[in-house]
Amino acid sequence: MTSHDDSPTVETSLQFLSEAVGKAADDYRAVRVVLDRARADIASRNTSLTRSVIASATTAIDHLRGADEALRAVLKELEARD
Repeated sequence: MTSHDDSPTVETSLQFLSEAVGKAADDYRAVRVVLDRARADIASRNTSLTRSVIASATTAIDHLRGADEALRAVLKELEARD
């Protein structure tokens, strides 16, 4: 039986969060290029989106808002430590 605590340290948690934010930023930039290209294509061809695309976009927006709120809470807590 080990006596050390296996829970992540604050430093480790912040490292993982930093890495996740960096990867997400890269992914979001790539997705934005595709979205902007699709929007331009749809506008030029005067086509419509299926309901499933609209529903998925709405879900993604809701998730991104939740992530944004959680990140703001982390930043607020980090700023409060001074």
